[in-house]
Amino acid sequence: MDFIITLCDSAIAEECPYWSGHPSTAHWGFPDPANSNIGDDEKIRHTFTQVELGLRNRIELLIDLPIESLNKLQIQDQLHRIHYHN
Repeated sequence: MDFIITLCDSAIAEECPYWSGHPSTAHWGFPDPANSNIGDDEKIRHTFTQVELGLRNRIELLIDLPIESLNKLQIQDQLHRIHYHN
């Protein structure tokens, strides 16, 4: 495994299990859309859509990284930068 990326806002305080090979890690926090069950169906759908769009954007940025030309520290830095990219 090359990357471990946690997504749920509540996961940031949790300790991740050990993964052999020392993969690069990052936290791309999103509110858990399953907890957005307050409100009408449109509000709930909007919450899920916002998380989907955020994940799509970050995954596209990850795919576009020139992984072959980056060292481990640069990859780690880029994973963290992707979280804050708008």
